[in-house]
Amino acid sequence: MGNPVTREFEVGRHIASGGPGLCWRIYNGTKKSTKQEVAVFVFDKKMIDKFLKFEKDQIIDSLKRGVQQLTRLRHPRLLTVQHPLEESRDCLAFCTEPVFASLSNVLGQWDNLPSPVPNDIKEYKLYDVETKYGLLQMSEGLSFLHSGVKMVHGNLCPENIILNKSGAWKIMGFDFSISSNNPSDAELKYTCKEWEPNLPPLCLPNPEYLAPEYILSVSCDSASDMYSLGVIMHAVFNEGKPVIQVNKHDIFKSFSRQLDQLSSMSPTMLSKIPEEAREHVKMLLSVSPTVRPDADQMTKIPFFDDVGAMTLQYFDTLFQRDNLQKSQFYKGLPKMLPKLPKRVVVYRILPALTSEFVNPDMVPFVLPNVLLIAEECTKEEYVRLILPDLTPVFKQQEPLQILLIFLQKMDLLLTKTPPDDIKNSVLPMVYRALEASSVQIQELCLNIIPTFANLIDYPSMKNALIPRIKSACLQTSSLAVRVNSLVCLGKILEYLDKWFVIDEILPFLQQIPSREPAVLMGILGIYKCTFTHKKLGIPKEHLATKSLPHLVSLSIDNNLNLNQFNSFIAVIRDMLNRMEAEHKTKLEQLHIMQEQQRSLNITNPGNSAEDIKSSPNSGNQIDDIFGSTGVNGKENGSAATPSQPNRV
Repeated sequence: MGNPVTREFEVGRHIASGGPGLCWRIYNGTKKSTKQEVAVFVFDKKMIDKFLKFEKDQIIDSLKRGVQQLTRLRHPRLLTVQHPLEESRDCLAFCTEPVFASLSNVLGQWDNLPSPVPNDIKEYKLYDVETKYGLLQMSEGLSFLHSGVKMVHGNLCPENIILNKSGAWKIMGFDFSISSNNPSDAELKYTCKEWEPNLPPLCLPNPEYLAPEYILSVSCDSASDMYSLGVIMHAVFNEGKPVIQVNKHDIFKSFSRQLDQLSSMSPTMLSKIPEEAREHVKMLLSVSPTVRPDADQMTKIPFFDDVGAMTLQYFDTLFQRDNLQKSQFYKGLPKMLPKLPKRVVVYRILPALTSEFVNPDMVPFVLPNVLLIAEECTKEEYVRLILPDLTPVFKQQEPLQILLIFLQKMDLLLTKTPPDDIKNSVLPMVYRALEASSVQIQELCLNIIPTFANLIDYPSMKNALIPRIKSACLQTSSLAVRVNSLVCLGKILEYLDKWFVIDEILPFLQQIPSREPAVLMGILGIYKCTFTHKKLGIPKEHLATKSLPHLVSLSIDNNLNLNQFNSFIAVIRDMLNRMEAEHKTKLEQLHIMQEQQRSLNITNPGNSAEDIKSSPNSGNQIDDIFGSTGVNGKENGSAATPSQPNRV
């Protein structure tokens, strides 16, 4: 495009169509300077090549007027313009907030859409809560126009209702809007133009959504928009079909027939509209404007008292609430989320929640809801929609509840977060928790680590996590932290390799300075886990020279009670038994080898005396060595006499 809009905005894919006659192509786009996401609306002048020049000018003027009017008006229920209309030789263009599609597209009108029609539009089905809240938003938007700016929209129809990227319904298409002649008077007056059948369709409102008084008595007021709302409600519940199909070639005849049908409305006409809204739709479609409810009355009908719609409405008014009101709402939200469709939660509620992350006081109330949504998301959705907003929160150290919430959901984070982000964002948070000044945080962290230890990569476990657990144990002044450190180590031993445990964990146990019974039992527990674990085990050399001497010295500590002492002795006995069995087996094998060697050498008499000397009878070794030395105070059955020193 040669349009000035392209100087500031990058225009992307053609995604939808909207506005009068769906004449605006909608593209996704980004602002070049800020990378902010936008929607770019483009009207291609080639579309009206078939018209005469003065007709083309009328169409262009009408479209320009609609966009300029929209740009001047600001309200949450109107489409937000990000960049005003720009005209070039071959097109008109303007930018708005990010858009999904027009309501018309969603209801099956696919004119001016890319080919093939995008699947997300083709397969889009409105949920009840989206329909209810969308219609409530339309009522609120009309209330603003009628009461706030004393204006009649004049062409409210599905093509002029835009669903933004979050799914909110927004009004556009002010090409035929009419401002009051006497805005300060109580009785407002609006001047309506006579219907001109010879004008190009884009210079006329959509007749199927137009109140009968426009055509038949050339009059209108705010109630005329309410009739249009009634037809929209009918269309939404009837696969996009308006109440009456209008013959555009004979508009006056069509409207006369319409008047008759509306005057004697058959029950079947409104059969698909939910029962709680049926009576109100019937009043909106009344031939008499005075019977129609006004926009403000419509916002209060019981049909909109839906818990889902009320939740969405609350989100839209959050900016008006103080922190206390918001925190109360967020506390109750986990009960609501499962009742809402996933699409509504992910695209509507999630962005509102993550926008609160800039307010540290609100994060402890918002975060549990965000993580609840994360549980229902696929890994791809989590990485795309949630992780970018969570990453800065991982680094927040105040208030402490943030860390507590993350620690409690650590299995979720480690399951869905990509490995690089785990290493750079998630695990550093665990390390900070272990090094925290708060004993409560350290305790919780140590209690939770075993529940997700199997998800931590081995180098991080060995080089970063274990050293910090050891450090927490040695440096703390809290008995609970020290004991929990030992319990935590005992539970994650199975994820470590044998030699790391023998070289790094067991020697560390001897460095622990305190001798409280709970600490001693924690040390015993680690020895026992290592000793009995199939994958680990302690070699007999280590048992003999390091483990047993340490355990024996701890077992006679005066702080231990009888049961605890018995536990120590049981483990010591098991270790001794295994050490005895293993060493005995080794010696027996050695003995068999020596015997085999002797039998091989028996034919060589020169070696026989030496062999006999080197293998005394094992059963009598002590007697052989000590029997004649008087170690028992006796020699050959008689009392030993003191040895006399040699005299020179």
